[in-house]
Amino acid sequence: MSDNIPLEIQAEIIMRIPVKSLLQFRSVSKAWKSLIDSSDFINRYSSQQQHLLVRLRFVKYDHLENFRFSKTKYVTIVDDVTFPHQRVSLTHPAFVNMLLSHRIIGNSHGLLCLYGCYGLETIMAVVWNVSIKKAIAVVVPNVANGVYTTFVGFGVCPTTNDPKIVKITDIIHWEDVESIPDSIPWQVEVFTLSTGAWRSPYHNLPRTSIQFGNWQAYVEGFCYWLATDRSIVDAGFEGYNRIISFHLTSEEFREVNLPDSLVYDGSIDNLNIANLRESLVVLEQDARENVCYVWSMKDGVSMSFTKLYTIYSPNATLLRVLEFRKNGEPINEIEDNGDDQIDLLSLLAVYEPKSKHISNIGINGEGLFYVYSYMETLLLLDQREFTIFDKGKGYIARRRDEIRSLLNHIRRV
Repeated sequence: MSDNIPLEIQAEIIMRIPVKSLLQFRSVSKAWKSLIDSSDFINRYSSQQQHLLVRLRFVKYDHLENFRFSKTKYVTIVDDVTFPHQRVSLTHPAFVNMLLSHRIIGNSHGLLCLYGCYGLETIMAVVWNVSIKKAIAVVVPNVANGVYTTFVGFGVCPTTNDPKIVKITDIIHWEDVESIPDSIPWQVEVFTLSTGAWRSPYHNLPRTSIQFGNWQAYVEGFCYWLATDRSIVDAGFEGYNRIISFHLTSEEFREVNLPDSLVYDGSIDNLNIANLRESLVVLEQDARENVCYVWSMKDGVSMSFTKLYTIYSPNATLLRVLEFRKNGEPINEIEDNGDDQIDLLSLLAVYEPKSKHISNIGINGEGLFYVYSYMETLLLLDQREFTIFDKGKGYIARRRDEIRSLLNHIRRV
């Protein structure tokens, strides 16, 4: 680009370029590399290009139905007018490969957060930028067991663009709160990437009667979880369905009330939550009718939910709604009902709400599907490769034996 164009104008031009090209442009000149690597450019960069990350976990058993092994495959699909034809298999970062039995707990601002075991004693979270093929690892301390359980959430603070991991420890069964001497019903810790450390927020914690579910969604600076309120149990009900939110800037918990039909009618296991065009949606699965109802929360107002539409699958079993495309169409996991099917395969299919048409996108297999929407971002570009954060410090470890040696050393410190 001409030297006669001020660097500020050049920055505005290349700000609109896809990530893959931006990474190549860092080799053009020292000035461009310095510009693209700067914190200001990284935080301001926001691509409009969306992708869908498909995770398929294959589980194999022997003839006696004994577990043999599992294998995880990742495929990314460009989410634009070419969908679903531009797809490519991903090579996992080293930190992702090292995690055992991991799952993706959240996605925000183009980053995904994985949670799993490293060895027998260490629990780790891995924050992964798929677009720039970089990941950092965070050792999760004091993971509970026994009568307690620990689960985590993830999101990027919209004010600072700082990735945060929320660790929540509570008692598994609410009735144990009174019976366990000196029991602490809630422990909350937050990891912030900019400091590399965990700390406990001092703001309001959820009520002791709240029991969190497994599903999380990130929308507009909030982490949301499905939950059950067991403070008052009526005859025939185990509790009341709720949504709990955590604001990543103020670090405060809040409660979101659901419409009466979702509060009382059925178990929380029939519900899921997701991000649909930066609005929180609740997915109500009805297995008997083979449909899913999509409810949307309007303007962030508690109880202000509207039923958008119903997902139908007349010729296949609707297993789950996994994610939403950029245009709002839901990605579903379905199972073919054909009579000639000996081994039933799960398929990924897109539902078009207006036409009520459901179409296979050409990805199928025996296993568990997960789909995550993400945008291209430069977050983590300024982080050093192979960084592991533990006890407020960042360490570099490139190989499995280096990680094992490092963790053993940290435990002794």
